[in-house]
Amino acid sequence: MSLPTTLESWLARCEQMHPTEIEMGLGRVREVKDRMALTFKVPLVIVAGTNGKGSTCAMLESIALQAGYRVGLYSKPHLVHFEERCRVNGAMVEGADLLPHFEAVEAARGSVSLTYFEFTMLAIARLLSLADVDMVILEVGLGGRLDAVNIFDADCAVITSIDLDHIEYLGGTRELIGFEKAGIMRPGRPVVISDPVPPQSMLDHAAAIGAQPWCFGRDFNYTGDKQQWSWAGRAKRYNGLAYPALRGANQLINASGALAVFEALREVLPITAQAVRSGLGMVELPGRFQIVPGQPTLVLDVAHNPHAVAALAQNLDNMGFHPRTHVVFGAMRDKAIAEIFQRMAPLVDTWHFTDLPTPRAASAAELRELHAGLALTGPGPVSVLCHADPAQALREAVSVADPTDRIVVFGSFYAVGGVLKNGTPRLTSRHTSNNTP
Repeated sequence: MSLPTTLESWLARCEQMHPTEIEMGLGRVREVKDRMALTFKVPLVIVAGTNGKGSTCAMLESIALQAGYRVGLYSKPHLVHFEERCRVNGAMVEGADLLPHFEAVEAARGSVSLTYFEFTMLAIARLLSLADVDMVILEVGLGGRLDAVNIFDADCAVITSIDLDHIEYLGGTRELIGFEKAGIMRPGRPVVISDPVPPQSMLDHAAAIGAQPWCFGRDFNYTGDKQQWSWAGRAKRYNGLAYPALRGANQLINASGALAVFEALREVLPITAQAVRSGLGMVELPGRFQIVPGQPTLVLDVAHNPHAVAALAQNLDNMGFHPRTHVVFGAMRDKAIAEIFQRMAPLVDTWHFTDLPTPRAASAAELRELHAGLALTGPGPVSVLCHADPAQALREAVSVADPTDRIVVFGSFYAVGGVLKNGTPRLTSRHTSNNTP
């Protein structure tokens, strides 16, 4: 059988290769990695956690680039284009550049069956291992202990906030989930723990294997007011910092964890205060409390579990006054959707539920039925509508919104990506123009 010749055909092949979308375990993917002799010769940072992984990775990348380092980054999932999962020196790779690495994985795997995530991770890791970079950052997808990224040994691990998500794979308590995330730790190597109240299971695992934990509140911390903030680590301080370009209540915690990584790796990746200031000021990450100015204002956020949605609700509550809030929402069926509704209900005037292009997703009709069965308290009479896709849902939201309202698109990456597929929308309501996005 001839091999695919485009990225799209390779991805389609990967989707059909394994009988299940997710199969926990490292045996198969490690075997292929060993056949490929795949290693990293530069400092490697691996980032796990429930929420805040993407922001932490983006801050690490941005600070390192401003410090003059060449950086390779693997993150997932993507919002619109698969190539978003791999960046070299801040630039998204071209699809054609990935093709030889897909071919190398195929040649090495033989009869070993790999999932979509395992195959694509190996291809991207091979590209990054051969790239001319000074540092590589890998974002864990699901859990940590059994995630495919964990076939590599981090020079510094990072574990961000821990909360309930993917409980069918990771367990139904923070202690169980914390243990799974702790699997990326390595004996004798630093692990930055950004969660202010980490599960005891995580700390116990670090002690059991002899890892070197750097804990928020003990080994690093921050203080600040509305104008600026300061960070203090074990032996380093940064004062008079401007707030990160990424918005949201939790971003200082994520930024603090990123700075702790650089202190832990200071002997191999020293940075300057100016690199910190520039890096945090220039960091970009679409879909993380991303506010798009317009009439009405548009907010995009990939919050899809109760912990992340609680942060989103707090961030929305801290925004300026908007008479009404219209929400476009879509999510996977296995998420804690009822709790998500309860956390957002006090802020929402209109729900626009949307279908998503994956069988794992709850349909708009299922979301409406679940919403109707809950005793929710909102700001007033609440309207509920269903739509075939996120772009249609956004158009309908704009058509009923006033210029001073706000529209919030949140939930699955498919929901936010669905309104970004043709670029970032700039909204103009029907009251100011006949144009819609």
